[in-house]
Order: sequence, then C-alpha cells, then structure tokens
Amino acid sequence: MKLKQSLYYAKILLFGEYGIIEDSMGLSIPFNKFNGALKTDGRQDEFALNSNKDIRLFAEYLKTLDQNGEMVCHFDFERLEADLNKGLYFDSSIPQGFGVGSSGALVASIYDAYCTDKVEIKANQTGDEILVLKNTFSKLESYFHGKSSGLDPLICYLNLPVLIKSKTHLDTVGLPMPDESGKGAIFLMDSGIPGQTQNMVSIFLEKCKQDGFRNLVRHQFKKYNDECIHAFLNRDFKPLFKSLKQLSQLVYDNFSPMIPDQFKTLWKEGIDSNSYYLKLCGSGGGGFILGFTEDFEQASEKLKHHQLQVIYKF
Repeated sequence: MKLKQSLYYAKILLFGEYGIIEDSMGLSIPFNKFNGALKTDGRQDEFALNSNKDIRLFAEYLKTLDQNGEMVCHFDFERLEADLNKGLYFDSSIPQGFGVGSSGALVASIYDAYCTDKVEIKANQTGDEILVLKNTFSKLESYFHGKSSGLDPLICYLNLPVLIKSKTHLDTVGLPMPDESGKGAIFLMDSGIPGQTQNMVSIFLEKCKQDGFRNLVRHQFKKYNDECIHAFLNRDFKPLFKSLKQLSQLVYDNFSPMIPDQFKTLWKEGIDSNSYYLKLCGSGGGGFILGFTEDFEQASEKLKHHQLQVIYKF
C-alpha cells in the first residue's frame, strides 16, 4: 500500500490557551503558512534521519499503549515498521516549540496513514465524532507533552476551524470573512525562541493547585476568553477589544512564566497605549505571540523591531 501524500497544516489557537484545561471555550483555526507530510523518498540527511528516529520512538510508545490495553484505536504496526525501515520521516516546515502544532501535525499524519479504524473526515462531521477524535488524539499526543488536550492534532487532521464549547462539546465552525482592506488585524509576533510546552503546562497545573489561581482561571479568565470568542465570531469588534484588553492584562498579571522576559515591557505597553493587545499562542514561554490591533499600521510601527505576520484582517 503506497504512502498517502497528504499535507497537514499548522494550527493557531486564537482563544482558550490553558483555559480549555479548566473547561473554558476555545477557538482553533488551521494555519496553512506551515505544513508537513510523511515521506519515504530515500532522503538521508540529518533532518530525515532524526525525524525517522523520532517516529520510531513514538511508534514504540503506541505499541506500549497497545500492549497495556490503553490504546483507543488500532494501528497497522507491521506496515508502520516496514515504512520506518524504508526511511519514513515527516517533512515539515512547522517550527517546533512555537505554539502552532508541530507535534499535532505529526500525530495527525501517523493516525491518518496507519490507524485501521480511524474516524474518516466528512463534510458534515458530527460533534460525537469530533469528540472521539479529540479523546483519541489526546492519548496519542500525550507522548510529546505529558498531558495533551488533543486539540492540535484534531485541527491538523480535520483542517477546519473548531469551536470548543466545553470538554465534551466541540463542533466545526465558520469564521467571519476577513476584510483584506481593513485597518484591523490579528497577527503573529516571532519571539525568536522555542517554548517548552511540557514545562509550561507543568507550571500551570502546579499553579492550579492553589485555590485562588484555579478560581481566577475558572471564572475571570473564562469570562473574558469566552466573551472574546462570541464577539469575534459575531464580528462585534468593539466588545472584542474590550474583553481582549482585560484578558491580556489578566495573563500579564498571572501567567508571568509563560511570557518571555524580553516581551513583558512590550506586552504592558500594548495594554497601556491601547494600540495592540498581546496574548499567548499555545503554551507560551517562547514561540509565537498572538497580537490583536484595530490599527495594524500603528501597531507595526510600535513593534517595528519584531517580525510580524498578519493572519487575519478586518
């Protein structure tokens, strides 16, 4: 059976970072600037060899789950092993540790190519099927992060925006049409340093053992985060930016380890000047930082020493 040549795109979690662990809403979208594909084309350079080694280790983890009766789906390990011996690797442009789903894309590709009882992608995917996929991917991706929501591989697999209403209620969703001539923008800012997802998630889970912090996430964070999602999906930008400011301030005050030190001043300047608001893209600690502005020209002038990439205009 020939290896299916499918592209798996990066993803961006627009809203919901960390909050989805405590059951706030989330909105995640595919990001086709970066992608990856499984290949067995005989490439023998360092990248391909290292990728092959990484997939071997992941395959061993999957086999262990299977042997322990913890596997939530079934894999054709014989074919996976045969392809690994042919030099199977994941040819990816998705930067690792930047919060845009590099491990999610790999997990989605392995599931798609080697799972024998996978949930097939359909035009009218049901919420129940999406939940099954999310729970399956959560188990598989935990190899990379220790604990995973399963969202990254879910978005990479479906290649559709997904609205997370709660841990047990997910659905695909249409996004408001962008306005390429608009002044406002959502953008990515490159911190220049990779983040360590597992370390950041561990810090968050440790902080959640404190009642005060956990209540803050469950109530205040959830309130501002969910307001942002509702406002964005309704193209209601005035309340969106009001809630964004509060969300950005809350993260600045309470998620300090997740904001790279050299960006803390910029983060606060955005809040104080109202010219842009920054938020975490993924687990933080490095990688990309998400920015929202009603005037991209003004924001890019203030952030002119940093690499910005517009992902949505309005």
